[in-house]
Amino acid sequence: MTTQTAQSKRNIVAVVPAAGIGSRMQADKPKQYLHIHGKTILEHTLSVLLAYPLIEKIILAVAPNDPYLPTLPLLTHPKIQVVEGGENRADSVLNGLKAIKSAVQNAKNVWVMVHDAARPCLTHQDLDKLVQVADPQGAILAIPATDTIKRALHNLQIQHTEDRSQLWLAQTPQFFPVDTLTQALEQALQQGLQLTDEASAMEFAGFRPHLVAGRSDNIKVTRPEDLALAEFYLNRTK
Repeated sequence: MTTQTAQSKRNIVAVVPAAGIGSRMQADKPKQYLHIHGKTILEHTLSVLLAYPLIEKIILAVAPNDPYLPTLPLLTHPKIQVVEGGENRADSVLNGLKAIKSAVQNAKNVWVMVHDAARPCLTHQDLDKLVQVADPQGAILAIPATDTIKRALHNLQIQHTEDRSQLWLAQTPQFFPVDTLTQALEQALQQGLQLTDEASAMEFAGFRPHLVAGRSDNIKVTRPEDLALAEFYLNRTK
């Protein structure tokens, strides 16, 4: 764990990949542009990050010619920089990292928080716990698995029950040194690896990121039923 001195030497930038279409939501627009309490999910997410004092800048990676982006008032905020996203999450994140590295002379002390655009219920309490980690292997928010987990065969019959005592469900933000994560993502993409989060790239590179216990209400809006749940959680802060 870090000391206050170590924390003070770091510059923290957030990257928010928001170029996906969210097909599982079965909506007429990408899920990050669906509305809760009169604001888009993306605006809720960005607002949490903007209000966190240790985050100096936010890089938002969006699809080329995104027609919904100009409708967001937050785009005029001086802390937000928009870059073009890629074909998949890893490409979008990598574009964000390259934007960070091109904007600073020395990225050695820059750390990045990569956060899902569709996780609007993030709390500053979880961010406080995450930034305590100074190990260069980085850290992610996650929650211990509590449900019984089955491994399935191809025909959807149960193969066996997993031991959940060592299983965690990954969340975001995921927090790493910019240089290290950039190299890990580039190597993973060159090898054609399928990445579902940034920690996967770090694992393939031989690192063992820390698990930081987060809150179960830090949900990712993925399916239609998630929208009502996110609305419920966000309503508690109104």
